[in-house]
Amino acid sequence: MLSLIGIAVVVLGFMARLNPLLVVTAAALVTGLAGGMGPVEVVATFGKAFKENRYVSVVWVVLPVIGLLERAGLQERAKTLIGAIHAATTGRLLLLYFVFRQITAALGLTSLGGHAQMVRPLIAPMAEAAAESHHGPLPEEVRQTVRAHAAAADNIALFFGEDIFIAIASILLIKGFLAQNGILVEPLQLSVWAIPTAICALLIHGTQMMLFDRHLARRIAEGRR
Repeated sequence: MLSLIGIAVVVLGFMARLNPLLVVTAAALVTGLAGGMGPVEVVATFGKAFKENRYVSVVWVVLPVIGLLERAGLQERAKTLIGAIHAATTGRLLLLYFVFRQITAALGLTSLGGHAQMVRPLIAPMAEAAAESHHGPLPEEVRQTVRAHAAAADNIALFFGEDIFIAIASILLIKGFLAQNGILVEPLQLSVWAIPTAICALLIHGTQMMLFDRHLARRIAEGRR
């Protein structure tokens, strides 16, 4: 029962609003010591867990790199690049990213996009720059709308694209659920039937993105009256 003291450490640490990483680490140390493990053995267990699950932990190594790139002016460079391309509009840019995100997700490359590593540092600033190059300075409300559409493009493309990949968790979940109810299907069958849905999502959201440029122009014009 003493090993459960780690839960109390987590609760108290979060209530005190301490650094979550330090709280969880302290809770793990306390749990290990209370369970009869020595300090060296606890640290060795940490190392073993990190080694066996390094493919999960490597994601957190990327985030500091993204932060350094943003500090070095990544967003500003992206805005400058898009602002110099007159043909680039917000709707066209988001549609292009939507297609890229959906295709890569269908191939199982779901980590190539995402809010933290792609939308916030690149796609959203580029979409804002495209809007500013055609309409001038953006009102804050319009700027937030552009950012929301950039995030939506990533979400929708990933949601309807990843089910085409045969080894994705959602396909395996559907197969398991159907098997429990006596319906036997192969993962490949589920993946194939996800293709029409992905195409419909592309057509519907693609149309919305192409109409988004007109919507932006109308909103900005109304705001300047």
